[in-house]
Amino acid sequence: MCVYEQQYCPRCNKTFECKVGNITQCQCYGITLSAEERAYIDTKYNDCICRDCLLQMKNELVHFKNQYIFQAKTHR
Repeated sequence: MCVYEQQYCPRCNKTFECKVGNITQCQCYGITLSAEERAYIDTKYNDCICRDCLLQMKNELVHFKNQYIFQAKTHR
């Protein structure tokens, strides 16, 4: 049985198993990030973050963009 690296999420400090050598079994598998979402997360963290934080940050960007686009349209 392969032992995977225990990591601490730099965002929430929760522990999780990083399975970079077996990505289909990794906790982040199945989360699709656009280039923009990946760049947004990369500006804040240099390492893996847990699945919950990954999804939260993905949603943060969506909410930010929606708010910015809405404000930009109403201020024209």
